[in-house]
Amino acid sequence: MAIEIKSIKGYYYLDAWVMSHIIHQATISFCQRYLNKDNDPRGRLYDQMVMAARSAPANIAEGSSRRQTSRETEMRLTDVARATLSELLSDFMAFSLTYNVEPWPRDSENYRAFQSIQLDQPHYGPDIEHDAWLHVQSQRKRFAPWVESDNMVVCVNSIKQLINRNIIMLQKMMLRQLDDFKHNGGFTEGLSKERLAAQTLHSVEQGAPQCPLCGKPMIKRTIKRGSKAGKQFWGCSDYPNCQGTRQAR
Repeated sequence: MAIEIKSIKGYYYLDAWVMSHIIHQATISFCQRYLNKDNDPRGRLYDQMVMAARSAPANIAEGSSRRQTSRETEMRLTDVARATLSELLSDFMAFSLTYNVEPWPRDSENYRAFQSIQLDQPHYGPDIEHDAWLHVQSQRKRFAPWVESDNMVVCVNSIKQLINRNIIMLQKMMLRQLDDFKHNGGFTEGLSKERLAAQTLHSVEQGAPQCPLCGKPMIKRTIKRGSKAGKQFWGCSDYPNCQGTRQAR
């Protein structure tokens, strides 16, 4: 199959991307309301938390966009998004320790009620950018009474829950990406297959011999190392599965 490079915005459909935007906006709102000149006199914590929150959707988008050309880069950027969310979670934990904001127990009514709120599936038409914006905004409203609450305990706990949920989403994404890479390879592997197919076709057209072991077409190769470097030989097109060779005349 030929390699195709398409312009896509598939990340608009990812729950992890939608959730990360909700967290980003919730973090901005939190910092504006709860960080001030007394507890953050130089604004460093504000910048750190907002940038960490921004990094998640940005890296999810970049990773998804790189999927066609580098599955390895896609996984690495997904992991960066996961790591920055962990950093953000640590900042909220530090804040909750400073201001004695006790985490909700898992069996508490607030915890269960907030956990029951789930994202809707996106349904986009031809104007995907406009529809994605509307979708993110509609999902923000589902969590807004909690993450934008004037009650600090409710606000901090609900944002921490969203961050934990988003981290789990990204962990599952990475597992799917790894499985896909194992079965289908990446762009580099695709290029190698394309090049091998072209070489095999050219060899067949030029009357290349058949492999003495498996009967498949052979490709003329050049020895790159050792005392025989520069000399040519026929190697099986199914290498490394088949080790068949012939001397080139």
